[in-house]
Amino acid sequence: MKFEVQLSGPGGAIKRVVELERNASGWRVLLDGQALDADIVEVAPHTLSILLAGRSHEIRLFPAPDGTLQIHDGSRAFTAEVADPRAWRGRRHGGAEAQGRQQISAPMPGKVIRVLVKAGDTVEAGQGLVVVEAMKMQNEIRSPKTGTVERILATEGQAVNAGEALLWVD
Repeated sequence: MKFEVQLSGPGGAIKRVVELERNASGWRVLLDGQALDADIVEVAPHTLSILLAGRSHEIRLFPAPDGTLQIHDGSRAFTAEVADPRAWRGRRHGGAEAQGRQQISAPMPGKVIRVLVKAGDTVEAGQGLVVVEAMKMQNEIRSPKTGTVERILATEGQAVNAGEALLWVD
C-alpha cells in the first residue's frame, strides 16, 4: 500500500511518501524510498507500540471527523492528512464510532486549558470535550462516540499525566 502523507507539527509541515508491505517478521516500510523494518503492535485502543529502525515509539492515534489523524508520540503532536482515498481521508470515521461507556484520557502530560462540556451534556462523535496544552500546543480531545457526558474528572488549570482519566461519555 502506498500513501502520500502531509504531516503538520511543531517543526512545520512536511510531505512524505509511505509504502507498507507485510512480510514474515512484521512490516517493511519505505519512507520516501528508504527501506525500514518495523514491528507494530496495537497495545490499547488507539495506541500502537512501534519498533522502527531499532527505535521504540508509543504512538497514540485519534481520528478526527474532518478525515485527518491526530498523532501523539510522547510529548510531540502531529496532524496527518493521508492522500490515499482508501485510507483515513474521506471515511469521516462514521463506522468507527466507539461503542459503550468510554473513558476519555489525556493523550500526553499537560495542563487542562478548557473543559468544553458539562456533566449531562449530549455530545456527537468528534465533538470537542477538553483542551489540553502540552509543549505550548493546545490539543482538543474529541468524543469517540455520540452519547452523554456522564462524569467530568478534570478542571481547568489542572495538570494531568498521560493516560489520566479526564471524563466519561456513555
